[in-house]
Amino acid sequence: MGKKALQWHPAFQAALQVELAEDRPFLCFHEEYNLSRKPLQMDTLIIKLEPGHVVSKSIGRIFRTYNIVEYKSPEDYISVNDFYKVLGYVCIYQADTKKVLEIPPEELTITLVGDHYLRRLVRHLKRRYGVRIRNITKGIYYIEDFIFPVQLLVTEQLSKEEYAWLGRLRKGLDLKLDIEPLAREYKGKKNAPLYQAVMDVIVRANQKQYEEGRRMCEALKELFADELAEREEKGIEKGIEKGIQALIETCRELHLSHGQCLDKLIEKFQLTEADAGIYLNTYWK
Repeated sequence: MGKKALQWHPAFQAALQVELAEDRPFLCFHEEYNLSRKPLQMDTLIIKLEPGHVVSKSIGRIFRTYNIVEYKSPEDYISVNDFYKVLGYVCIYQADTKKVLEIPPEELTITLVGDHYLRRLVRHLKRRYGVRIRNITKGIYYIEDFIFPVQLLVTEQLSKEEYAWLGRLRKGLDLKLDIEPLAREYKGKKNAPLYQAVMDVIVRANQKQYEEGRRMCEALKELFADELAEREEKGIEKGIEKGIQALIETCRELHLSHGQCLDKLIEKFQLTEADAGIYLNTYWK
């Protein structure tokens, strides 16, 4: 597990949709959106289906009709070149239409998401374009006086109360402040694919903390109770199957008939005749 590369991007896509779930009926998500026939892809395109709708969460307040999102994992960062690449994506998306100004430039926004504040990029934009940076709330910064509205999301700074998932999509989580609240948040959502995708990467990125938590934290014990029960059940089943296999081997060594062994299996393991027959056909060699 430790050697397998962490798939941060799918987890981010899932976390983004989880955080904006309240407004899901008004938003359309396109992952790895193709900008042209050639392999040119944006991380995420979010189209607001009702232009007048105001997204409830703070990360979506800047949204207009067409919203381009670029994400970098905690192991990476958005460079100045990355910014211009995203800017190029936005311009191509606006221009690659049948009609002139079919997509109004004023209806486009850019969201840059990373684990740390982008000091070098901000410094470059201030010097080159004279932009202003406004800290809207924890972890959310607007770049103003630019060609398009741009926001920076610094995931490690986001409010963990408002953004339980995006705010913890990283390594180095704290057992009390992060792991336990997530366990409570995840309860009842284990079968929801989006939550599974985020939780899988978070657990793998913080495996040591989760292993410690499973020994110490009641919330985590409860969270993994079903998983432990399932493992235990599988272990019991495996033990029974080994016992069946051993009994069949003993019958063969004692030169018992097929029918005699069948009776012993039915009696000892409370099997139906059909199930006992399947085991015999499998292990009577």
